[in-house]
Amino acid sequence: MSNYHAFEPEINALICGFFVLSAFGMVVIRQIGACLTVFIVQSLLLAASAFVLGAEPLSWHLIAVGCVTLLSKPILIPYVLRRLVPREIYTVREISQALDVPTSLLVALGLALIGFALGTRLVGAAPLLAKQNVIVGFASLLIGALVLAVRREAVPQMLGILAMENAAFLAGIAIAPDFPLIAELAIAFDVPLLAFIVSILTRAVYRRVGSTAVGELAALREHPQ
Repeated sequence: MSNYHAFEPEINALICGFFVLSAFGMVVIRQIGACLTVFIVQSLLLAASAFVLGAEPLSWHLIAVGCVTLLSKPILIPYVLRRLVPREIYTVREISQALDVPTSLLVALGLALIGFALGTRLVGAAPLLAKQNVIVGFASLLIGALVLAVRREAVPQMLGILAMENAAFLAGIAIAPDFPLIAELAIAFDVPLLAFIVSILTRAVYRRVGSTAVGELAALREHPQ
């Protein structure tokens, strides 16, 4: 017999639905500032899912994970990015990418269907909340990989990596709710560190060549004397 209240699966399903929509949003959006906003929303949804999973039966571990996620992903990482990355990148430029939006959206839809199928096969006998998180996590992970593959700008590529980490985390809190908290804390603080390092590099590259397009970074190579 399930230990969950009747409303918890519905709430978590709603959270997971918006989570996968946010993954599609990162594929469609062409402005870096808006893409960062979608990442913030996705991180808030991740924290909300941790709180729902930790509510009944009560798990202080998952509540702590939700609090750490709430502090690090939607607050600390955007602060670092907005503080260190030049403002012009957010306000002026559109994201350069290898595929146009309609094609990217079709590919993302196909990847989501594959993710749903894989997730369903992996959690056939799992509890309902775990099924929801794992299925959506797999689909969102593949969509995040698409964002990473098609974007040509450094910051959007990093947001693709962070979106993939969010998706893996969404599945992880469902299938391993008692994962050691120290490991969760290490992951939570490694991600802002990654954002800090990439922000510093992006700022230096932008000041040097006036672009953060990965294909143009060859201009930084040393020329033979």
